[in-house]
Amino acid sequence: MTRDILDINDFTILVEVADSDKIITDSCYFDEPVIAVALYGSGNVHLSMKYGNEQRDYDHTKGLALSFYADERVECEHTVSAEKSLQCIVIATSPKNLQKLPNNEGELFSELLGQLVKPSDHYVEGPRFFMTPEMQHIVDGIFKNTYEGKAKMMFFRSQITALLSHFFWQLSTLKDDGIKNIEREKLYEAKEILSNNLDTPPSLTELSRQIGLNTFKLKKDFKELFGVPVFKYLQNERMTKAHELIRKNEATVQEAAWHVGYDSLSSFSNAFAKKFGFRPSEIRR
Repeated sequence: MTRDILDINDFTILVEVADSDKIITDSCYFDEPVIAVALYGSGNVHLSMKYGNEQRDYDHTKGLALSFYADERVECEHTVSAEKSLQCIVIATSPKNLQKLPNNEGELFSELLGQLVKPSDHYVEGPRFFMTPEMQHIVDGIFKNTYEGKAKMMFFRSQITALLSHFFWQLSTLKDDGIKNIEREKLYEAKEILSNNLDTPPSLTELSRQIGLNTFKLKKDFKELFGVPVFKYLQNERMTKAHELIRKNEATVQEAAWHVGYDSLSSFSNAFAKKFGFRPSEIRR
């Protein structure tokens, strides 16, 4: 487990990364009441928010942007395992600091996260959604950064500002998509099934059967919730995973192609070039 804590303009930024060959749990408490946004990178863990006899659980965290209020009684617990690593950024501020935030950011919190500014419990969940590609790109860049010292602080300051801008813009444009909570959870499950089976993904019919949602609803609501069709999401995940394997020297181009379900190297290379604008053999390791 690595954990960086930075203070930027009355925000406390927590950056956590963890991998484990066995199941472990990592928990933390907040020193004071906070309003926070948690953003999850390529890791995919189980999250529990515990307070008193109450508990809120989140099983599909990859790509999640979750806003919440929590006080000192709330325990934030991540379950990490070999198949579910942790990449998490928490941007937090104290409610008493809202009026001090620069660029009228405090007003955005009050307007778009009103239930968190005036909480009704020790833990209150605010809006949550899956990040846009632009937000995901920023989050990935934060986890890959190699800056140190003052340059690192400058980098984080710019990236956190960009993330908050994207986050509040998304909130301001979100509409009631009419998807019931139980159906929402099924779509999160479908997303995780696809991510965990890049080499042999289920057909739409089989995926519908696994999550208990008919094919029409799956196709329609998946695009509504995640912004891309089922096949497009699968394709993006495949290429992103292949890029990571090659960049980290964990696989050759041919092995990466097999890992994400391609038997034809030429087809894989063409799909990769369409996604990133260059061939997999051109990745600088």
